[in-house]
Amino acid sequence: MPLPHLDLDFVRGLYPTPCWQRAFFENAGGSYVPRSVIGRVNAYMSETQVQPGADYDASATAAERIVDGQRCVAEMVGAHPDEVIIGPSTTMNVYVLANALGALFEPGDEIIVTNIDHEANIGAWRRLADRGMIIREWAINPETESLECEALEALLSDKTRLVCFSHGSNILGGTNDVAAITRRVHGAGAMVCVDGVAHAPHRAIDVVALDVDFYLLSLYKLYGPHVGMLYAKREHLERAPGQNHYFLDDRIPLKLNPGGPSHEFTAALTGIADYFEALAAHHLESQPNTFKARVDAVFGMMAAHEAILAARFVDFLMSKPNVRLLGPKTGAAQVRTPTFSFTVKGRPSTEIAALLAPTGVAIGQGTFYAPRLLQALGITNMDDGVLRASMVHYNTAQEVDKLIAALDAVI
Repeated sequence: MPLPHLDLDFVRGLYPTPCWQRAFFENAGGSYVPRSVIGRVNAYMSETQVQPGADYDASATAAERIVDGQRCVAEMVGAHPDEVIIGPSTTMNVYVLANALGALFEPGDEIIVTNIDHEANIGAWRRLADRGMIIREWAINPETESLECEALEALLSDKTRLVCFSHGSNILGGTNDVAAITRRVHGAGAMVCVDGVAHAPHRAIDVVALDVDFYLLSLYKLYGPHVGMLYAKREHLERAPGQNHYFLDDRIPLKLNPGGPSHEFTAALTGIADYFEALAAHHLESQPNTFKARVDAVFGMMAAHEAILAARFVDFLMSKPNVRLLGPKTGAAQVRTPTFSFTVKGRPSTEIAALLAPTGVAIGQGTFYAPRLLQALGITNMDDGVLRASMVHYNTAQEVDKLIAALDAVI
């Protein structure tokens, strides 16, 4: 049975009204947050802003709320709660992970990184060269604007210990075949670390089905508070040296979360689950039996809606001879997510972004922490970078039309 169309009036009614005062297209930088998440933060800080885990009622409730938040996120990605770390950001989670794994590697071991990822999944690994590890670069093909598996094959060796790449680029929007790449890397005897930050707001994720060793996403781009998630297979968590206090070295996953999680924000992650449950209850006549299945069904509706918006915008960009669209030249959901980066010939990106703001249209401009990618594609002015318009499921066709009209007038 086909999934129903998203009821955008219902969806947008779950958010604070001020969200819709502008046509917001910088969702890749951070999504809006539904009232369910805001309510969970407020409830924690109003009712249980105490040290969690003691016997008295407020403390016990605080601990339960934190555990529930972590469990909900784990279920959304198909993981066990003990395999999920809620840290302050994806960048920090990668740095902690790199420091831990670096202690397991030997000088001369090889780590493969790309030049298309957000720097969060590049910089920390490159720094392990200071410990004697050899860093190999899986470089983008600038003609196809994609990573190609043949190039990875040439880099893999019996010294490869880890391959770090993204599920999808935060600039190009294209989707990488994580399962296929992971199978090849595992076949070479190495692990994978996948940056899913740009992918997670748009598509369902199952870390077990993908068989990844490590997977990262930013929950503030997945309709939640400003924290990041790191998934790690249990076997790797057991093996990794602790990065927290020495007496927590046997506490999984706390051993890789120095300082521990943000209490109120981890508790508020249950609000993301509330949001997806509300969407499932409203749209699905027959409710799947598990929370994960309901989440996956909701993501299916989101992807279908986003593909409609994406096709509309791609058609506009491709009709402009003075516009260079980076990444796939299609809105197809199986090929890309609706994050579009582009430049306008002879026009500074900073100028165009500023001209759009008074029209009530918000887009991004810059390098978006991926300067290596822009340089590889021949874009050299890092102060100017590119323009980026990124959509999610709560955007409407009318907002896309407003974006198109505003851009058309400017370019």
